Amino acid sequence: MAVNLATKLRTGISPQQFMDGIDKNRDAFLKWYDEYEWANKEDEAFFASLRNRDDLRCLILSAEWCGDVVRNVPVIFRALENSGIPTEVLIMEQHIETMDQFLTGGGRAIPIVIFTDTSGVVLGKWGPRPANVQSIMTEFKKQNPDREAADYQEKIAVARTEMGRQYGEGTGYQAVIITELRDLISSL
Repeated sequence: MAVNLATKLRTGISPQQFMDGIDKNRDAFLKWYDEYEWANKEDEAFFASLRNRDDLRCLILSAEWCGDVVRNVPVIFRALENSGIPTEVLIMEQHIETMDQFLTGGGRAIPIVIFTDTSGVVLGKWGPRPANVQSIMTEFKKQNPDREAADYQEKIAVARTEMGRQYGEGTGYQAVIITELRDLISSL
């Protein structure tokens, strides 16, 4: 049976309300948001063309304290702000039952970008990270299933460093997110 989030539509906050409410990591979030530029005109045109569709809705499970949210949600906001797709943010801690329907590797990881139809039927999801970055965490969890192991914290620190390396210093990772979102939306 398909997941239906009809009861969640129109219960979130707007992207602007989310940005206005950020306390932790505000400067970093706004920096990534302000630095966003379309990598190519085709992607920009694709997202603008979505204004011709009225059948999609977007819910983003998010929280301001998460580093992946700080990196990834500004890109998602930028991609969707000219698309005409109604977009809402669901703060994870206020929507745990929804979060638990979209676990990543058995755990809660954000952001999760969920596309539904107008009746709330989930059509697809993206997140919590670009695939090349997520693959590092997926492999780490496969190799280190015991969170209580003596060397777990040391090993996860190494994995997080590699994830940061995959993101890179600049905005190059943003084009990867745009491509993944475009591919997902194109498949809906």
